[in-house]
Amino acid sequence: MSRVIKAVYEKGVLRPLEKLDLPEGVRVRLRIEGIYGLLKDWRVETPRS
Repeated sequence: MSRVIKAVYEKGVLRPLEKLDLPEGVRVRLRIEGIYGLLKDWRVETPRS
Protein backbone atom coordinates (compact mmCIF):
# COMPACT_ATOMS: atom_id res chain seq x y z
CA MET A 1 0.00 0.00 0.00
CA SER A 2 1.28 3.47 -0.85
CA ARG A 3 -0.16 6.78 0.36
CA VAL A 4 0.99 10.36 0.64
CA ILE A 5 0.45 11.71 4.15
CA LYS A 6 1.14 15.26 5.26
CA ALA A 7 2.69 15.60 8.70
CA VAL A 8 4.22 18.19 11.01
CA TYR A 9 7.47 17.71 12.94
CA GLU A 10 7.01 19.12 16.46
CA LYS A 11 9.16 18.63 19.56
CA GLY A 12 10.98 15.64 18.07
CA VAL A 13 7.82 13.83 16.92
CA LEU A 14 6.43 13.50 13.40
CA ARG A 15 2.65 14.05 13.73
CA PRO A 16 0.36 13.09 10.83
CA LEU A 17 -2.25 15.68 9.88
CA GLU A 18 -4.89 13.01 9.26
CA LYS A 19 -5.89 9.69 10.84
CA LEU A 20 -3.70 6.87 9.54
CA ASP A 21 -5.87 3.91 10.58
CA LEU A 22 -2.88 1.55 10.89
CA PRO A 23 -2.57 -1.45 13.21
CA GLU A 24 -0.58 -0.85 16.40
CA GLY A 25 3.11 -1.64 15.97
CA VAL A 26 3.10 -1.67 12.15
CA ARG A 27 6.34 -0.48 10.55
CA VAL A 28 6.29 2.10 7.78
CA ARG A 29 8.87 3.63 5.48
CA LEU A 30 9.05 7.43 5.23
CA ARG A 31 10.40 9.63 2.49
CA ILE A 32 10.91 13.16 3.75
CA GLU A 33 10.28 15.95 1.26
CA GLY A 34 10.22 19.63 2.05
CA ILE A 35 11.46 23.01 0.96
CA TYR A 36 13.15 23.91 4.26
CA GLY A 37 13.15 27.63 3.53
CA LEU A 38 14.54 27.37 0.01
CA LEU A 39 11.87 29.74 -1.27
CA LYS A 40 12.49 32.37 1.40
CA ASP A 41 12.88 35.77 -0.26
CA TRP A 42 12.28 34.14 -3.66
CA ARG A 43 10.80 36.34 -6.38
CA VAL A 44 9.58 35.61 -9.86
CA GLU A 45 10.15 38.39 -12.34
CA THR A 46 8.23 38.46 -15.58
CA PRO A 47 8.92 40.70 -18.57
CA ARG A 48 6.62 43.69 -18.85
CA SER A 49 4.92 44.38 -22.16
